[in-house]
Amino acid sequence: MDAEVMKMLAVGLATGLGMMGPALAIGLIGYSALQGISRNPEASGPLMTNMILVTAFAEAIGIYVLIVAILLVFVA
Repeated sequence: MDAEVMKMLAVGLATGLGMMGPALAIGLIGYSALQGISRNPEASGPLMTNMILVTAFAEAIGIYVLIVAILLVFVA
C-alpha cells in the first residue's frame, strides 16, 4: 500500500471513531431528557434548556474531530 492510502485510511478510522462519541452522547442526552420530561412534564422548560446546552457541547467535540481530520488530510 502507498503512504497516501494509509494516511487516508487512518484519517477515516480516526474520524469514524471520533464521531462515535458525540453521536452516542447526543442520543443519550435526548433519551434522558425525554424520559425526564415524561416523568415530570412541569420541568420540561429547564430540562430542554439544559438538554440543548449539553447537546451543543457534545456536538462541539464532533466539530473538533472534523477539524483534526481536515488538518490530517491537508497538512500531514
